[in-house]
Amino acid sequence: MARSTASRINRALGITLGAVLILAIGLYGPATLVGPLPSTNAVIDDASDIAPTLGAPTVSQNGASAIATADGAILASGGDAAPVPLGGVTKVITALVVLDAKPIEAGKPGPSIVVTAEDYAGYVKYISESARSISLIAGETWSEQQYLQSMLLGSSNTHADALARWAFGSVDAYVVAANAWLAKNGYAGTSVVDATGLAEGSQGTASELAALSARAFADPVLADIMSHDSVVVAGNRKVDNVAAYRGDEGITGLSRSFTDSAGLCFLFRLTVGTGADAVPLYGAFLREPDYETLDGDLSTLISTSAATLTKTVLVSEGDRVVTYTTPWGDEAHGVAVATRSQLIWLTAPVTKKVTVEPVTTGAKGTRVGQVTFTTPTGDVTVLLELDRRIADPGPVWRMTHPAPVIDAFIESRTDQ
Repeated sequence: MARSTASRINRALGITLGAVLILAIGLYGPATLVGPLPSTNAVIDDASDIAPTLGAPTVSQNGASAIATADGAILASGGDAAPVPLGGVTKVITALVVLDAKPIEAGKPGPSIVVTAEDYAGYVKYISESARSISLIAGETWSEQQYLQSMLLGSSNTHADALARWAFGSVDAYVVAANAWLAKNGYAGTSVVDATGLAEGSQGTASELAALSARAFADPVLADIMSHDSVVVAGNRKVDNVAAYRGDEGITGLSRSFTDSAGLCFLFRLTVGTGADAVPLYGAFLREPDYETLDGDLSTLISTSAATLTKTVLVSEGDRVVTYTTPWGDEAHGVAVATRSQLIWLTAPVTKKVTVEPVTTGAKGTRVGQVTFTTPTGDVTVLLELDRRIADPGPVWRMTHPAPVIDAFIESRTDQ
């Protein structure tokens, strides 16, 4: 009886163990043979920044000066870093603020503006003071574009005041709006007390005015206006571009003026190189004492801009950026799919950020991430791909390496 009971127990235990073994084998096989593989190990080959080489162009140490790239980043500055009187370059601020409130399309006239008696009285006043002004008559109809053309191309003080009154109701109301706009857009060192710049209290830093110059040239309306040597406005009046200066050397003037308090002030764009290799920079030379000094400073800027402009190779096609190694001994590289280079003035390191995707297996050419370079002209991103195949290790490796395979299987079930 006891032997029969023991036999039954042993038989039940055997069945149970057999079932467990069969179940284990049933799970082990699929888990190891067809389950997911462990991810490869990814190591970035070179995360170092690209170091500066030739540096920045040389700017004037007279008065206050600065140059900026298209995004408003300052390349170099010289002279007085504190706010200085702006003179006629204040009108560029007037244009930006008015267009923010009353936008128009590039090359289009925009809304009509009727000249008021106050506008005409302002013209008479400025003429009596020998200040620049384009004539107008009360009751005439002009367009917003024509007012902007007269103010910027002709540096007309009359039209600066008239635009401010038309857009904001009064010059005083314009001043409040302009200072709020300057503060909102990050120009904390610049403020105005008028629309013309004739008042000494309209002041700003060279660095902020260089950045404002870049902003103005990026505005399609203002860029279109400043591209003309002259225009014809209301009443068949011809307005010449008095900001133009040394255009045959790649300079496009934005504002050029002289007042006793501000001295000679020049906002401009300098285009270095030609064709596909042309690169712009934007300048503000304020408080220059005379044209002889300005000419010398511009000549130095032009020559050093060309000498320091560097073709910087960020990455070449096929460059190894990341190395993948597998638990089963395979190795492949994430390589750049294209060559990217830039003509830039490199005054600070170009940083790079590598983003990689998890990889287990993949064919040659599989996209596995990207590398992004932060340059003075913006971010440049290049995709990465595998330079060779990462293959499945096969059933033998899977069956003989259960731990990493089952871990990957469990992790995949957990992720679900």
